[in-house]
Amino acid sequence: MKIGILGSGNVGGTLGRALAKAGHDVMFAVRDVDAAENQSFVGERTSFADVPTTARFADVVILATPWNVTEQVVEQAGDLGGKVLIDATNPIGPGFVLTHGHDDSGGEQVQRWASTAKVVKCFNTTGFENMANPNYGDHRVGMFVAGDDEDARKLAMGLATDIGFEPVDAGDLKAARLMEPTAMLWIQLALMRGQGRGFAFGFLRR
Repeated sequence: MKIGILGSGNVGGTLGRALAKAGHDVMFAVRDVDAAENQSFVGERTSFADVPTTARFADVVILATPWNVTEQVVEQAGDLGGKVLIDATNPIGPGFVLTHGHDDSGGEQVQRWASTAKVVKCFNTTGFENMANPNYGDHRVGMFVAGDDEDARKLAMGLATDIGFEPVDAGDLKAARLMEPTAMLWIQLALMRGQGRGFAFGFLRR
């Protein structure tokens, strides 16, 4: 599958590397294509282009930008024409607090910005280290997936499975209102409560 990554920082770079390793063709959207050739995520099945070219190339687009530039990048991507847009962002604003909550979410905001896309919230509830290696012994890191289109959710769940996560269907996009605070809980535990970044949320079932 052709996957476009909008955002080539820790999250975007790690997801792209993992997806390329799983056999997908990955294009990263970057500001400077020549400089990107020296980045650590260069490898087989990867390429680099600007945002509009990356969006046109992709069967599936992954949004992995800092929240303060997300609207701008979505606008640059243009009309996505019904493509699946996986939103891996969290709407973190000044003061390191969520800008959306209770009756709205960043995922729903992205859907309003990208009105022609099928937005799925995924890959936002854990750190990039767990995207590089989602295995903890015999257990896999859990990954919630939410979106209004069932086929789009299934596609995102398949990609999560491809790179080693245990995907969990959380239902429609309103579930992003729960997923984004879950991300903040992970951040709170990792960075403020001394757990470090080497932990993840998972699922135990009887």
